[in-house]
Amino acid sequence: MKLVELESAFDTALRHVQRSISSGMKTSGGMSARPQLETLETELRRERAKALELGIVDREWFQKTVRWVVEWVPDTDLTLVAALGRIVRAVP
Repeated sequence: MKLVELESAFDTALRHVQRSISSGMKTSGGMSARPQLETLETELRRERAKALELGIVDREWFQKTVRWVVEWVPDTDLTLVAALGRIVRAVP
């Protein structure tokens, strides 16, 4: 596993979060997704630092996070979920 790939995967997910904030993404229920996106951004930054230091992704955190995101992300915009998937695929 290359740390460069892991770093790139986290950075891609963070870019998707920032774009979603900028575009005013709504949740699947029609409310602003900004609070969830800001929480996700904070968690991604924290986990990115840990993952790059340890060379692994916390699988429990990852599974919990994906389940949480799927609860509120609109079905029409699954690029955020796909970006999260790239993180777990970056580690063996």
